[in-house]
Amino acid sequence: MARAAILRRLSWQAASIAEIREETDTARTFVLDVAGWEGHTAGQHVDLRLTADNGYSAQRSYSIASAPADDRLEVTVQRVPDGEVSGYLVDAAQPGDMVELRGPVGGYFTWDPEELDPVLLVAGGSGIVPLMSMIRARGALHSRVPFRLIYSTRGPGAAIYADELRRRVRDDRGLDVAYAYTREVPEGWPRPAGRLDAALLTAAGWPADLRPAAFVCGPTGFVEAVADLLVAQGNDPSRVKTERFGPTGG
Repeated sequence: MARAAILRRLSWQAASIAEIREETDTARTFVLDVAGWEGHTAGQHVDLRLTADNGYSAQRSYSIASAPADDRLEVTVQRVPDGEVSGYLVDAAQPGDMVELRGPVGGYFTWDPEELDPVLLVAGGSGIVPLMSMIRARGALHSRVPFRLIYSTRGPGAAIYADELRRRVRDDRGLDVAYAYTREVPEGWPRPAGRLDAALLTAAGWPADLRPAAFVCGPTGFVEAVADLLVAQGNDPSRVKTERFGPTGG
């Protein structure tokens, strides 16, 4: 049975785009119907493949945004410059279109709801996607494990899931969200625009002696800098899990 499950994850499956939601000017969430989908763990990703009429195909990996308990699979895609897959999905794909996917993939960068230690999530840009799956999983389970999210984004208009995060901070007890705006800040914001730094990590994160489980996702340089800061603050390196993506290949 285990071998059969692995083969299913490694095999391409047809998926229908049931719904498309606009998250920002450059990001869309795709709600997918996948026959026989057997679920995932919060933090995993799928490989998604597009095939043209002439047989040319291209594939990319995208983090899963939905909670494991959801009936439908969701991925959020941000358009990257010259990205052939992300560009098509964000600008041209329509409900009813078919794509192929395989997965779920990944077992390291995942949150185990049975672990009761506080959780620190640190996102850079579209690195929020797998962390949102963890937040949604926590909400679906009515978990009271303390979660803190620090989200670094260019400005308020670039923040993916902003409205949902506001609702969840209000309704999901034990979830806190802080922002680091790198280029544009809202009127009256207490911090100037700038990169996420040690001061904000200290103010909005967890003390290292609580041994939080930390998940950091975003561009490579961002992830490496944040991971170094967390370790320098006394966090156990084995408790700091990272997932990164490069600047090209969309």
